[in-house]
Amino acid sequence: MSTIAEIKKGRLPRHLAIIMDGNGRWAKQRGKLRVFGHENGVKAVRETVETAAKIGVEYLTLYAFSTENWKRPKLEVETLMKLLVASLRKELKTLNDNNIRLRAIGRIESLPKKALKELREVMEMTGKNTGTTLTLALSYGSREELTTAVKSLCTKVKNNIISPGDIDEAIINEHLYTHDLPDVDLLIRTSGEHRISNFLLWQIAYAELYFTDVFWPDFSEQHLIEALKDYQNRERRFGKTSEQLN
Repeated sequence: MSTIAEIKKGRLPRHLAIIMDGNGRWAKQRGKLRVFGHENGVKAVRETVETAAKIGVEYLTLYAFSTENWKRPKLEVETLMKLLVASLRKELKTLNDNNIRLRAIGRIESLPKKALKELREVMEMTGKNTGTTLTLALSYGSREELTTAVKSLCTKVKNNIISPGDIDEAIINEHLYTHDLPDVDLLIRTSGEHRISNFLLWQIAYAELYFTDVFWPDFSEQHLIEALKDYQNRERRFGKTSEQLN
């Protein structure tokens, strides 16, 4: 069994992103409603966040609710929103005890008022923490994020705030929800699906991808350690050759 001691501190991904997938299928296997899977997925979130903070991951981004998820059955969406409120309130102490700062990306203004209020309060109450930055992607879609950025840039060009020639990767980054986050180094997706599902399309340009068959409610510290060890055994070339790196 792998342990945290086997992780090389100097080769950690600075920014780890996770697509938490498989709650519904996990519940279905047990003859339960999908919401049962979401309820049990909260434990995996807590363990993953605490482990990432303990290991020293600087930035952790979790895909919690996509723009497309609003199309799901009403009961499931309502349950997810109630879970969000309850979890934020319950996990505040854990976040502060582990020096974790909470933030969110996406169209969070579309969240129910109670969920948005709770989210903003917890972000404020953890805002001075200096350890891991935990980002929840809520009502998030990468295409929507990029579309919003393009519209903003077009408006600035039209109003002569910037010229088309000024637009480069850095300026595009400044107009994304993730403008204060580094690019993703490692993206993990659970449940055996091999898709990106409209998540951080710009930010994962050079990310290492790791797919596991484990459903999210079963994802544990051990599984995270295995993913990190796999990442640390890879050669990241960023377009260069192995010889150039050496």
